[in-house]
Amino acid sequence: MPATLYFLITKKVHMLDISGILQVFQESSLFGIHYEFQYLSSKSNIITSSGITINNLKSHREFNPSEDDIICVPGGAETNLDQNEFASFFKWLRNASSRGVRICSICSGAFILAQSGLLNGRFCTTHWSLADKLQIQFPKLHVKKSILFTKDGNIYTSAGLTTGIDLALFMLEELHGSEVTAKVARELVVYVRRDGEDKQLSIFLQYRSHQHQKVHAVQDWIIQNIQQKTNLETLAEHFYSSPRNLSRIFKSVTGITITAYRNKVRVEKATNLIKNSDFKMDHIAQLCGYTNARQLRDLLKTT
Repeated sequence: MPATLYFLITKKVHMLDISGILQVFQESSLFGIHYEFQYLSSKSNIITSSGITINNLKSHREFNPSEDDIICVPGGAETNLDQNEFASFFKWLRNASSRGVRICSICSGAFILAQSGLLNGRFCTTHWSLADKLQIQFPKLHVKKSILFTKDGNIYTSAGLTTGIDLALFMLEELHGSEVTAKVARELVVYVRRDGEDKQLSIFLQYRSHQHQKVHAVQDWIIQNIQQKTNLETLAEHFYSSPRNLSRIFKSVTGITITAYRNKVRVEKATNLIKNSDFKMDHIAQLCGYTNARQLRDLLKTT
């Protein structure tokens, strides 16, 4: 039987918080990974923050999630729920968590998880503008700022809106492997699936506020092939351009040179690997396109 993805639909919920993660798991059906979807609320009809009404919502009492299921708590314009109205849901949520059900929040949905008690003593995140508020309101939480998403046991939280897509891809890879996840990402035109520890303003997002297709393609190629020791001439040939012309276009669009951009990508990838893996420096250096650890250390010292 297909696993089920449950969404809590609250008053003034953000549509993108729902649709981002929903689309990831819908697209997985194209590659043989099927999910069912259920939409839960304390009322049968809810008006979203954009004025769209969602009908035929069901009560959580009708369902008993299994370990293969996922419960998603999207954010909305209102960060706090009525404790009396949602007491039964909070208990249902805690019981599901105790059985190992994966539970995730998008953006301000972290406030709802915090209200349920599930985030006490856990690392979590939310939108950067709400992080301080979340920490003050719920002092038992360990709120991490300026990252895309967190995982603490079976509880996941994301920074907001489009980072729900990053979190969904991360969960999909955990459950079904990197091959199907890469196919889904490609179908969604998500060129790089960011890791949770990436900063919300990481190199993978910077220098991309443009619409120059060739420069985007060069950036994507550098990110996806960062371990290769490709020189400017080879790169230009790959994109049917002269080195001089490619360099000129890249810098005019992004404000930095191709070499500087590639070094920034390497530094960020190396920093994440140093922090989140047990790899030795020589191996990390090779993964980032360097011959040995000394070259990498020299680069890290200058940044």
